Amino acid sequence: MNDFDFYVPTAIRFGKGKIACLPSELARYGRNVLLVYGGGSIKRTGLYDRVMELLSDFKVTELSGIEPNPKLSSVEQGAKLCKTEHTDVILAVGGGSTIDASKHIAAAACYDGDPWDLVLDRSKVSKALPIITVLTICATGSEMNSGAVISNEKTLEKLEINTPLLYPRLSICDPTYLYTLPPKQTAAGAVDILSHVMEQYFQPNDEAYITDELSEAVMRTVVKYAPIAMSEPENYEARSNLMWASTLALNHLLTVGKGGAWSVHPIEHVVSAYYDITHGVGLAILTPAWMEYVLRDDTTARFARFARKVWDVDESDDRTAAKEGINKVRAFNRSLGMPSSLTEAGIENADIEKMAAEAIRTSGLSERSYVKLSAVDVEKIFARVF
Repeated sequence: MNDFDFYVPTAIRFGKGKIACLPSELARYGRNVLLVYGGGSIKRTGLYDRVMELLSDFKVTELSGIEPNPKLSSVEQGAKLCKTEHTDVILAVGGGSTIDASKHIAAAACYDGDPWDLVLDRSKVSKALPIITVLTICATGSEMNSGAVISNEKTLEKLEINTPLLYPRLSICDPTYLYTLPPKQTAAGAVDILSHVMEQYFQPNDEAYITDELSEAVMRTVVKYAPIAMSEPENYEARSNLMWASTLALNHLLTVGKGGAWSVHPIEHVVSAYYDITHGVGLAILTPAWMEYVLRDDTTARFARFARKVWDVDESDDRTAAKEGINKVRAFNRSLGMPSSLTEAGIENADIEKMAAEAIRTSGLSERSYVKLSAVDVEKIFARVF
């Protein structure tokens, strides 16, 4: 088990009606608030009105229209608003995209240069505005971690900014806010949660027994409750378990003692940077292909454990069990309505050589991933999903 440091300073308020604490929590940081949200769903559900009611004694500046794959241009706009309106605190109401954009805005608002500088060189993040979140989509876990993934439209790069300064100070997680999610968002979110755990589970060091046991529990939770949430959108048990699974999946608890680079996310980030597809959709397509490609003698035991512990595969032969586990992943994604190929997702004639090279350039795939991959390897994985 590797040595580790573990620190998560985000406070969580979990449950029905927890948003009532918002005025007192925001007031700790000031009265000028930048309210960040996405495409307007919070207005259709009434959440926007509730937030504005609670913020009636605050000066509120709004930044709406945050994209599903948040863009650098939105960050630039938000940072400018923070500077001109003398923002004290950022309130992000939405899912991972809104929270990620807010994190980058928080840092860019305290920086005089190009916000993209902060992605390319994290050491330049010396200060950030405080962030409070109200979660409306469970997927990315951004409500309790210090990372944010941003797309640069000009360079077609999708990269992460990550520094302890970007932990939200508080995240309000009310499972009832998930009731109105479209089925596609519920499905994509479930795939994203599952993928986050798998990225940490399949690592070069597999001696962190307790971490693996926790990871398997979170993955089983997603497998159990995602179909229920799809068929019964207002099932509180399903929504609450998925929401907490999302947070646990990426608050760093499931990576302690393991470490190493992620394997599928860097590949998908290139696809969604180039083609702007939903992140969870890209993961649903690429993950089984990656699993099949890296299944070999020295990885079979780990894949067999995954199959037996997460998917209840009853097979004594490790290689057979491993293959069945991969089939279970693909079938699960399909049962949620996810496509199984990039062609099915509307992507054709992609320059896989260029995308593969970019995935290697912007990640630790070739040096620190579960199975080290070259650009040629990534090309072969891409070839499997067309």
